[in-house]
Amino acid sequence: MSDIADLTRRMRTFTEARDWARFHDPKSLALALVGEVGELAELLQWLQHDEQATAVREQPLNGRLAEEMSDVLLYLLRLADVVGVDLAQAAADKLEANERRFPPVCPSERGASQGVGAPIRSVTPRRRGRARIVGRPARTASA
Repeated sequence: MSDIADLTRRMRTFTEARDWARFHDPKSLALALVGEVGELAELLQWLQHDEQATAVREQPLNGRLAEEMSDVLLYLLRLADVVGVDLAQAAADKLEANERRFPPVCPSERGASQGVGAPIRSVTPRRRGRARIVGRPARTASA
C-alpha cells in the first residue's frame, strides 16, 4: 500500500471514529484547507530573504512548519478521498503533463536567450482568460 493510500485510509478511519464525516463536504474541506495554508504562510510571512534558509531548519520554526504542512496534507488527502480523486495518480499525471509542457532548458540556452545578468522570466504560463464561477451569471455592460 502506498504512503498516500495508507494516510488516506488512516484519515478516513480517524474521521469516522469521531463521526466527523458529516462535516466533511467538499466545500468545508476546501475552506479548512485554505485556512491551514494561511497558517503555514503566516509562519513565513515576515522572514527576511537572507534569514529564511537557516530559520526554517531551526526549532521552533521547523517544528511549527511540520505541523502546519501536515495539516495541509491531511485536509488535502481527506478532500481527495471525499471527492473520489486518486491523489497519487492525479499528481503523477500532472507531473507528466508538466514535463511535456515545460521541457528543461539548459543554463547556456537561458543565458543566451536572456542575456547575462538579465532577470529570469517566469516559466509559468499566463492564464488564458478568467475563470468563471459556476452558477453565477456573467456581468453585462448594464450591470
